[in-house]
This record gives sequence, structure tokens and C-alpha cells, in this order.
Amino acid sequence: MTTRKLAVVSAGLSQPSSTRLLADRLTQATVDRLKENGTEVEVTVIELRDLAQDVTNNLLTGFASPKLQAALDAVTESDGLIAVTPIFTTSYSGLFKSFVDVIDPDSLTDLPVLIAATGGTERHSLALDYAMRPLFGYLHAVVVPTGVYAASSDWGSGSDSSSLSNRIGRAAGELATLVRESDRSSTVRDPFALPKGFSPVGGFGAQ
Repeated sequence: MTTRKLAVVSAGLSQPSSTRLLADRLTQATVDRLKENGTEVEVTVIELRDLAQDVTNNLLTGFASPKLQAALDAVTESDGLIAVTPIFTTSYSGLFKSFVDVIDPDSLTDLPVLIAATGGTERHSLALDYAMRPLFGYLHAVVVPTGVYAASSDWGSGSDSSSLSNRIGRAAGELATLVRESDRSSTVRDPFALPKGFSPVGGFGAQ
């Protein structure tokens, strides 16, 4: 049976967190879709609130702590990524962006990504397309067509959650399809590999 690695990044700050709740629902839906087609899944969930100090120190020093490095490796070595952030001031959170900033910019090339966000009102849903999608597009990731936004009203006891459930199911199906077809496990770039053509004796192009 084929096994795929799925990384989940949740940038929620509160506990409990609607951002984590959305991340969990998207993860479960994706795992279910993959298992329907005979694909086993290794899931790694990354809570950025637990890495906030490590991320800041990395930005200041250029060095990742062992805990942060493990999270970075989980993302860059995955076959698919679910990225969920709260929306603050019409865009992704500062913590979410800071984590992305410490990722090797070349390591997400061709990585299937499902983007999602939470916020107070429905009007912030546009941040998925004018903030998150361009961010991962710049990193050459493959962002699934359906982004998932959950407003406060989607979690209320009197809310009609069918629309959110439909979006979750559609996005999970799109991500599962890309993850099944991913060959990143055999092509992930080694960040410590020497540049092509480099010889340890004579430098580039040495014979």
C-alpha cells in the first residue's frame, strides 16, 4: 500500500482554536479521501503557537532550533500541505508569515497545498485569493483550486454548516488527488547537497 506524508500547519493563537478545528476537519477529510483509494497517510500537525519563540530566534540568528527544524523538515519533506491561518487586518497572521519566511524558498516547489483561513466575518474570505494564494504561488507550490474559509458564523450552534462541509470535502478531494500523484518523496532537494558541477578539490568545473 502506498504511503504519503501530509503536513498540517495551524497558526491559531487561542486554545481551543477555530483555526485548529478547521485544520483538523480538512486533515480528516483528506485522509479519508486518500484511504478510499488505498493510500496510507502519515500526518504531522504543526502548531505554530508552540514555535513562536523558535521562529523569532531563527529570524534573528539564522539558525533553527531542533524543534523548529523538525517542523520545517516535516513541511519540506511532505507530499502535501494543509496551511490554515487566522485572518488579522485583512491578511494572514504575522506568525504564519514568519514561519513561511524561515522555510527554504526552493523547498516547496511542486508541493500540493490546500489553503484555508478563519476569521470573524465572511468578507475576509477574499484574503485566501489575494494573500495566501499568491504567497504559495511565489514559492512555486501547487495550490488546489478550492480555498476554505470559515467565519465565526460557521461554528455557531444555529449555523448551516453544509456549505462549509461541502467546501471542505471539495478541497480535500482536490488535495488528495494531487498528493496521490506526487513524486516529491524521490525528488525532495537536499539543502546540504553541493551545487551541480562542483568538485571539492578544484571547485566548479574541475576535471
